Amino acid sequence: MIRKRIVFTGWVQGVGFRYRARRAADLLGVTGWVRNEYDGSVTMEIQGTEEQIDEVILAIGRGHYVKIENMDIETLPVIPGEHDFSTRY
Repeated sequence: MIRKRIVFTGWVQGVGFRYRARRAADLLGVTGWVRNEYDGSVTMEIQGTEEQIDEVILAIGRGHYVKIENMDIETLPVIPGEHDFSTRY
């Protein structure tokens, strides 16, 4: 189990990015959150296996109109007891 903070840049707001992230996270059983940032980026903290996290990112990238140009990734401590994946505003 690992936790990552990922900041996505590109065409990532107004294209269903957060919806796809939450749907993929729910299907794959990962936890964390996703939110739009004022600078046009999207930040996500995600917790699961490396493979689950990779699958969530791939699912988001398959979305129409989504164009991820860069990901800034930081490894964080795991949060014990986290049970869901949410959209933050």
